[in-house]
Amino acid sequence: MNTATIRRRDRRISPVFLALVAVMAASGWAVWHRAAGNTGFAVFLFVVSGWVVSLCLHEYAHARTALHSGDLSIEAKGYLTLDPLKYTHVALSIVLPVIFVIMGGIGLPGGAVFIERHRIRGRWRHSLISAAGPLTNVLFAAALTAPFWLDALAGVPDTFRYALAFLALLQVTAAILNFLPVPGLDGYGVIEPWLSHRVRRQVEPFAPFGLLAVFGVLWIPEVNVAFFDAVDALLRALGVPEGDTFWGYEYFRFWRGEPQPPTFGG
Repeated sequence: MNTATIRRRDRRISPVFLALVAVMAASGWAVWHRAAGNTGFAVFLFVVSGWVVSLCLHEYAHARTALHSGDLSIEAKGYLTLDPLKYTHVALSIVLPVIFVIMGGIGLPGGAVFIERHRIRGRWRHSLISAAGPLTNVLFAAALTAPFWLDALAGVPDTFRYALAFLALLQVTAAILNFLPVPGLDGYGVIEPWLSHRVRRQVEPFAPFGLLAVFGVLWIPEVNVAFFDAVDALLRALGVPEGDTFWGYEYFRFWRGEPQPPTFGG
C-alpha cells in the first residue's frame, strides 16, 4: 500500500461518524413530524447524536489545527476521520460528557486527541490549537440559534424548536466552560504557552482533575444558578427564549413521561 493510499484512508470520513449524522437526521425528522411513538425519545436521540457529532467536530478542529501547525502524526492517529473511537480517551471524551448532559443538561466536552506538542513551534500556534475546539462549539451554537435570531421559525413545529434550543444551550455551555482557564480544559491550553516553566510544572499534576472539578463546582446550587442565568441571558440575546430550552430539556428526559408545554399557533 503506497503512501498516497494511506493518506487518503487516514482522512476518509469514518462510517461511525456518518452513522451519527444519519441518526441525527432521522431523529430530527421524527421530531419535526412527531413520527415516533414517544416524541421525547426522538428528541433524546436527536440531542445526543447532535451532541456527539459536535464533540467529533470539536476534536477534529483541534487535530486539523495541530496538523497545519506542524504535528504531522495527526493523520496516522486517525483523528481526521472524525471517528470518535480513534480518540485517546473515549470514556472521557464521549461517554462522560453524554452522562453530564443527561444528569444536568450541561455540555462539557473533555480532552481527546493526543497532540505531539514538541513538533509545534510558536506559542500562538499552541494557543490556537487549544482554542479551535471550543470555537467549533461557538460556530455550532451560532448555526443552531440562527433560526431564532433570523426570525425564521415560521412553520417550525414547537417540539423541534425546543430540541434545537436545548442543543444550542449545550453548545453554549460547552464553549463557556471549555474556555475557562482550568488545567485540563482548553482555556488553560490557550494560556499555558505564555506561562513560565515553573508555573506549568506546578499546575501539571492537577490537569487530570480539572474537568471533574468544574463539574463538581457546578453542582453547588448558587454557582449552578448563576451559571445558567448567564447562559440563559446569552441565549436570550440570540433570540432563544428561556422557555424553549426548558421544554427541550423536559422532552429530552423522556423517561419522566411526555411533557405538556403550552401550544403556540402555527
